[in-house]
Amino acid sequence: MQLAHRHHSSATEELQVVAPSKLAIDNVSKSFKGGSGSVLALDKVSLSVAEGEFVCLVGSSGCGKTTLLNMIAGLEKPDSGTVRADGRPVTGPGRERLVMFQEPALFPWLTVFGNVLFGLKLKPNLTKKDRHDVAKYYLELVGLSRFERANIHELSGGMKQRVSLARALAPNPRMLLMDEPFAALDALTREQLYGDLHSGRIYCGPPSTARHQQCRPCRPRHRNYQSIEKS
Repeated sequence: MQLAHRHHSSATEELQVVAPSKLAIDNVSKSFKGGSGSVLALDKVSLSVAEGEFVCLVGSSGCGKTTLLNMIAGLEKPDSGTVRADGRPVTGPGRERLVMFQEPALFPWLTVFGNVLFGLKLKPNLTKKDRHDVAKYYLELVGLSRFERANIHELSGGMKQRVSLARALAPNPRMLLMDEPFAALDALTREQLYGDLHSGRIYCGPPSTARHQQCRPCRPRHRNYQSIEKS
């Protein structure tokens, strides 16, 4: 019979501050009622995401990926269990958790610049010049500076998704939730946007600050792309 070695922790280890999970999902379940009866979308799901992690939810169509994403965003409430972001319960939508949907979901009556500016108008403590500077910064980042006055119907599918990405990043979210937003794009555009997100060329933070905070994308996708995400 062998006795397991007992680890004696040092004072440094005992005094070390352990940061809370960026996202903590605990024992979450969700069902929907329809004409064919009740459908269990999520059954006692638990997940923990640390600061700075890229996480990919993988599964077949209809397995509950988008439902879980909507709960993180505060668009859906679980039947049981808890969802916490930055240590606080998620009780509804918030600008610290922004979503990119499968469709661009842009406002057709606004220009490209107006769409990116929209969310910034709801953010306090920003002057009009600040909002315009931030919007221009992110349009340049996604390569659409030349099209800031264009109407939405004048853009290609890939350009619309770039506008959607700029709009999601402009309010400086703490977490970016992506529901297969690039699935309909051509392969080259899709890989370029994935690469920009993963490499750190795209940030969540205003251009005026010296310190930029990287986004924490949590995105469901059916396809696997190596080196894009860690799970």
